[in-house]
Amino acid sequence: MDTLTQYRQHIKSLLKEYAHRVWDNRIKAETIFDSEQDHYQLVYVGWRDSKRVYGVVLHLDIIDGKIWIQQDGTEIGIANQLVDLGVPKKDIVLGLDPPNLRQYTDFALS
Repeated sequence: MDTLTQYRQHIKSLLKEYAHRVWDNRIKAETIFDSEQDHYQLVYVGWRDSKRVYGVVLHLDIIDGKIWIQQDGTEIGIANQLVDLGVPKKDIVLGLDPPNLRQYTDFALS
């Protein structure tokens, strides 16, 4: 299996895992997988009392063979989970961090 296929499978698996966690009986988690453009998201959507609840929990893209983490609203950090699955840090970009601060991490700059 090639690297990109593995990365896609890892991302989908992790997002599905988060989606199955209990959030709130009035709010559900939805996964959005665009394998053609390599965009992957986990969003929550629903109602709390009379207020609409919607937000992006996780957003990952695959750009030029690297996994870009655009949004991470998890406590553990999806980058760490990807590393645990065997993705090298050089193939993970913390896109949610400003470019000038990425140099202080062990992850790819771009």
